Amino acid sequence: MRKLIQGGTIVNEGRSFIGSLVIEDDCVIEIIEGNEVPRGMFDEIVNATGCFVLPGVIDDHVHFREPGLTEKADIESESRAAAYGGVTSYFEMPNTNPQTTTLEALQDKWDRASRTSHVNYSFFIGATNANSKLFPQLDIHTIPGIKLFMGASTGNMLVDRREALEETFRTAAALNLPVMTHCEDSGIINENIRVAKEHFGDDPDITHHWEIRSAEACWASSQLAVELARKYKTQLHIAHITTEKELSLANQTEDEGRITLEAVIAHIAFSNEDYLTKKALIKCNPSVKTVSDRDAIRQALTDGRITVIGTDHAPHLLTQKQGGCTKAASGMPMIQFSLVTMLELVDKGVMTIERMVDLMSHAPARLFHVDQRGFLRKGYKADITIVSPNQPWTVDEDCIQSKCKWSPMMGHTYQWRVLHTFCNGQHLLNNGKFDDTLRGEKITFRNKD
Repeated sequence: MRKLIQGGTIVNEGRSFIGSLVIEDDCVIEIIEGNEVPRGMFDEIVNATGCFVLPGVIDDHVHFREPGLTEKADIESESRAAAYGGVTSYFEMPNTNPQTTTLEALQDKWDRASRTSHVNYSFFIGATNANSKLFPQLDIHTIPGIKLFMGASTGNMLVDRREALEETFRTAAALNLPVMTHCEDSGIINENIRVAKEHFGDDPDITHHWEIRSAEACWASSQLAVELARKYKTQLHIAHITTEKELSLANQTEDEGRITLEAVIAHIAFSNEDYLTKKALIKCNPSVKTVSDRDAIRQALTDGRITVIGTDHAPHLLTQKQGGCTKAASGMPMIQFSLVTMLELVDKGVMTIERMVDLMSHAPARLFHVDQRGFLRKGYKADITIVSPNQPWTVDEDCIQSKCKWSPMMGHTYQWRVLHTFCNGQHLLNNGKFDDTLRGEKITFRNKD
């Protein structure tokens, strides 16, 4: 099958230019700059005039809840939401039921995704207090890395024994596998909860969430992660940075690029002021913090301190999002709205569209050594997203593809729209029409050994 995407503004590797892409089967075979019309016969032609043609988004941080929590979400529903949002590849987290902390559980997820995932997939193996001995048995070309919860969160995968932390960082370094950390100090958080309950009752109002899951808790844990990464020369990727202070941990000369930071949509888009209107819909761990923290994270998107944008897409049933700091579940579904949210910030001048593409597509491919994805290059997989400006639409329950059927963006009107999503050359989303028969591929990783 030969397909032509013609006449759009291609955004790729720091440049934007009018041009066309030729796809043959699952790969890009030609990139043509200018208005030249490629010769030959095509099975499909997409007119992208007035649109922007981007490499498909790689989301390095999602929770799709399968197996064991499928009343909230599953691989089919959330990969469909990903495709609607222009996301063509995802790395899923291990806090499912059972937890992805064994080779058998990891294989089960690959088997499930091969049957139901509409876009490309991979899965983190989870660290525990006792499973580091299995890491040398992993095929490092099939996983992005090891996920380490250095703070208690959904799924209760806290690793809190110093010996286990040291062994995880040491083994990961020996295998040349990245460690992706959730950094919050549970001791500090537990004390904050105790004090908050004394003052505000058993379920403090959600406006106190950022004080309980505090900046101090994040800083203490992130500092420890950096200490261990430096000790063992481990590749450390700190997930969902929420504070201005933590941004100082990146790009230190002595780290030689081994310590990187991820920002997620919740902490880029929202601040503690939004608890007044969004309530527990924006409750997540680590918490959404101050306006100053949010603005510092936005600045860090442009100056290189933040390496990757993810979503921490984490659906719950709406009934589970009721209550305050102790009763409401933490997490929100954002994968369908991540790209259009970032495009809004492009319109506001927070960053250029070229920088946004780097953060959401190129950078995760570079950081995790993704094979043949993340860029529009000849011979690379044809994972492509086409977006159009000036096409207003409002988020409502009918348009939400996630199984939970809610979003903190409910009622929000976007000006950008994802029109087309190609995954491995397959036209998955075509002007709102979705081909639910199509499946993604298992992602492979290169140059780690």
